[in-house]
Amino acid sequence: MSVPKSNFFTTASYISGVLFEVEHTITKHFNLEENNLNLQKENILLRKKVPSFLYNDSPDSLFQKDLSYRQQFSYIPSTIINSTTTKRNNFFTINVGQNHKISRGMGVFSSNGVVGIIHSSSNHFSLVKSVLTSDINIDVMIKDVGAFGLLKWDGKDPRFATIYGITNDISVPIGSSVITRGGGGIFPKGISVGRVKSVKSIEGKPVWRIQIELSEKYGSLENVYVLRNVFIEEFSSLQNEIQSQ
Repeated sequence: MSVPKSNFFTTASYISGVLFEVEHTITKHFNLEENNLNLQKENILLRKKVPSFLYNDSPDSLFQKDLSYRQQFSYIPSTIINSTTTKRNNFFTINVGQNHKISRGMGVFSSNGVVGIIHSSSNHFSLVKSVLTSDINIDVMIKDVGAFGLLKWDGKDPRFATIYGITNDISVPIGSSVITRGGGGIFPKGISVGRVKSVKSIEGKPVWRIQIELSEKYGSLENVYVLRNVFIEEFSSLQNEIQSQ
């Protein structure tokens, strides 16, 4: 039985259309990957010029400011290839590892804010302990008032976390911006963490329980940066001296 030419050409056109759509989708995917990488590289160049991310060799100098600042953090762009957000302890897997000079304890952040800390690495991949874990402690600061404390997650809602350690003699306005303090040597000062959602007293203790809405949406996170502190060995050596006393 012969197939009418009109049906043949209709079917052929449909198949060609599907193939072109698949080709376009694949091309679009790889172009998007390349564009994201280029955008990450541009962001790295911009962050290298932010004074709060640099080390100032001459903090008292009023002149030749550009010559006084040195690069303190290097940035390695990477992509999340696996992640969880609904467990008590959540982790991300990223596509860079020891071959990219990644090691345990390095900070990870995105264009929106803090993501977590490198837990372990193989040659080509790394496991990131997310902010959404029970035992992570990140030094943070209420930007508007200068008060600082520790960021913790209670294991419930991935949109929110809690700051402990800020005394209740300090007034903390709702909506205040929360940033990294930069005291642990893992993150530079000034990376976004979130905004204050509620401030409550803790019975019998002179500190606030401050709930914040996190600036990063971890369920849709894809592109991140790994931070390498150029001075981390020097910093850690001094910290160890204090702990040994």
